[in-house]
Amino acid sequence: MNIQIFGTKKSQDTRKAQMFFKERRIPLQFIDMKEKGLSRGELSSVIQACGGPEKIVETKLKDDTDAVTLQYLVDSQKTDFLFEHQEIIKLPIVRNGKQATVGYEPETWKKWQ
Repeated sequence: MNIQIFGTKKSQDTRKAQMFFKERRIPLQFIDMKEKGLSRGELSSVIQACGGPEKIVETKLKDDTDAVTLQYLVDSQKTDFLFEHQEIIKLPIVRNGKQATVGYEPETWKKWQ
């Protein structure tokens, strides 16, 4: 298992995801989205694994202008828009090879073991 967790240190769900894997003694790599975001390739992989760009957008945003803008873009523009506005992506992003989840998804992670 090759677990990568993309999130922020202040995100409660990110901390819970880290604890989930640490309690099971599963090594992980934490990437702080405030310091380093997703590469285009990583973002495309996450979008594909999760079922589309709309599936990875946080629904509880204080200012949802960017999320609304995403709805009106054609599919070919959505990945580029999300790459430029990674702050609207739901956290944490947990990757295990080509598999990925957004948000706190312990039931899915249990299936990876």
